[in-house]
Amino acid sequence: MTPAVPPAPVDGAGRVLARVVFPTDGDLDVLPLYVDGQQVPVAVQDGETILPVPYDQNPDQVIGRRSYRLEHGERASFATYFNAFPAGYWRRWSTLRTVSLRVQTSGEGTLIVYRSSARGTVARVAARPLKDRTDTVVPLGLAEFGDGGWYWFDLVAGRGELVLDTAEWCAGEPETGAVPAREGTVTIGITTFNRPAYCAALLHQLGVADELRDVVDEVVVVDQGSARVREDAAFPRAADSLGERLRVLVQGNLGGSGGFARAMLETLDVGRSDHVLLLDDDVVCEPEGIARAATFADFARTPTVVGGHMFSMYQRSVLHAFAERVAPWQFRWTPSASTEHDHDLSQSNLRSTPWLHRRATADYNGWWMCLIPTVVLREVGLSLPVFIKWDDAEFGLRAAAAGFPTVSLPGAAVWHVPWTDKDDSVDWQAYFHARNRFVAALLHSPFEHGGRMVRESLAIQLKHLMAMQYSAAHLREQALVDVLAGPDRLHATLSTQLQEVRAARATFDDSRVAADVSEFAAVRPAKPRKREPRTAKPTSHAAVLLTAAVGLARQLTPVPAGSVDRPERELPAADAGWWSLSRLDSALVSTTDGTGVSWHRRDRARALAAARRAAQVHQQLLREWPRLAAEYRAALPDLVGVDAWRKTLDLPLPDDEDTA
Repeated sequence: MTPAVPPAPVDGAGRVLARVVFPTDGDLDVLPLYVDGQQVPVAVQDGETILPVPYDQNPDQVIGRRSYRLEHGERASFATYFNAFPAGYWRRWSTLRTVSLRVQTSGEGTLIVYRSSARGTVARVAARPLKDRTDTVVPLGLAEFGDGGWYWFDLVAGRGELVLDTAEWCAGEPETGAVPAREGTVTIGITTFNRPAYCAALLHQLGVADELRDVVDEVVVVDQGSARVREDAAFPRAADSLGERLRVLVQGNLGGSGGFARAMLETLDVGRSDHVLLLDDDVVCEPEGIARAATFADFARTPTVVGGHMFSMYQRSVLHAFAERVAPWQFRWTPSASTEHDHDLSQSNLRSTPWLHRRATADYNGWWMCLIPTVVLREVGLSLPVFIKWDDAEFGLRAAAAGFPTVSLPGAAVWHVPWTDKDDSVDWQAYFHARNRFVAALLHSPFEHGGRMVRESLAIQLKHLMAMQYSAAHLREQALVDVLAGPDRLHATLSTQLQEVRAARATFDDSRVAADVSEFAAVRPAKPRKREPRTAKPTSHAAVLLTAAVGLARQLTPVPAGSVDRPERELPAADAGWWSLSRLDSALVSTTDGTGVSWHRRDRARALAAARRAAQVHQQLLREWPRLAAEYRAALPDLVGVDAWRKTLDLPLPDDEDTA
């Protein structure tokens, strides 16, 4: 037996960077994210070796949060999202030159360590025999991981059962002259709005996580809804699990930006934590990922925003969002280069997915899970007061401009409802999408007139009009008018903007959503159809231009009387693009989530008037861009400063609290 691993020295060498963990709820959907069962190399019957036989991974092999069991001849690989070590990220951003793998096992077998390159090619690094109860330490270098790559290990059971008792990836030697990493702690900030059951379940998950006992100072819940989390039946259990580490604050609905700004401010005021970690209220988290994010931030060369990835709540092995950038010319969200959305790791695991081995860069991380060092908050300020949308992206760009990078870290993730199952660009949120994107671009676009985004925004506006989405077009128009009014409105309207937006949208027919088509007039085509209209999205540039030209020309023609009184077609959400709706005068359209139907009716006068106004407001934006950019940038320190947020949140200064 090899000697036990000595305690970690004070300089951080030997400190645990990531624990190998397993789900203990028997969920086969997520098990491939933790361990990859392989084919049995041999089977033995009556002392004779026979051909290999397949073996299906069994949740009963998970015998604890950190333990896994293999029978004779079985092999398991930990080349998985949660249990492989993303060496490329540690090589690029941390102060470490080496790491080590520590594995404790019971029984006979073999430990095999592998590494990959940024291209995804695999090399065997080391093999160690395992006998009885073994503590194995394998030192590993990081020098060759400049562009990416992972470490992982496989276990092969010998003549009997082999049990993985624990495994850990640990810190090795630091770079010359590196400042010793401190063991920073975290305040978790959760903004919740009318999701008490989800929020209580998340709080309980955080409270019972052993790996967070020494990491989390406090969980601050900012409750902005009318259905309070304290009133949920599961809340007492959640509160008991967290004890004094839980604090629930109630305030008016100021959106995600207002809730997270409150959590940031509370973290700074208490002054105990090194980081604030923002979490959505409706996620399922992997607590080990929170501990990894905090440790990664501790070892980072410079204060670093550390984000977690998003898995789909519906298909739990699907990696929905990996790393995000803001495309500067279009100024819109986009996946980082060489990455993909919606990758199913149960179908194509880490070893067979080359793009996962290349280190991805990120401009920002979504605030479904994002750790921000308090030193960054003190330097760049709190959230931009925009209610929802673009607050996370803008913060990442602002932090980067001040020298604080964002790293979206593999092995840190949550499960969340994917945004592909909703289209919030056509409901009341259309206002915030448009306004906040332009505000962020005025603050951070490197181009004198915002690159392509003004022209692209006009095209989006015309698409909404061709699709008879007059409510979305109106909200986007109002959003741009408000952008032109300057930055002073952002804090002033934060508590009232949502009500104004909802009231404005309610005046449009297409905003009315009914549960069933029977609540509308029966579908009747204006004239008999020779063939079913095409609903496929045009693919070539020429086809897009032709479809747009035909759709725009249709807006000039009178609307048939029959189409005003009755819908001429019923369209599922998947077919209801501007390219298909622009060919119709009236249609029933399903909502993206499938819960309702709305009636879209063409209004020639309204569409033409809106098109004229759209051209005018976009022309004004383009003309006044340099002035507006200078105005917004000059106002930014006050917009995100703690004093402005205290005023908006109606909070006293800390000194006032002390003397009260």
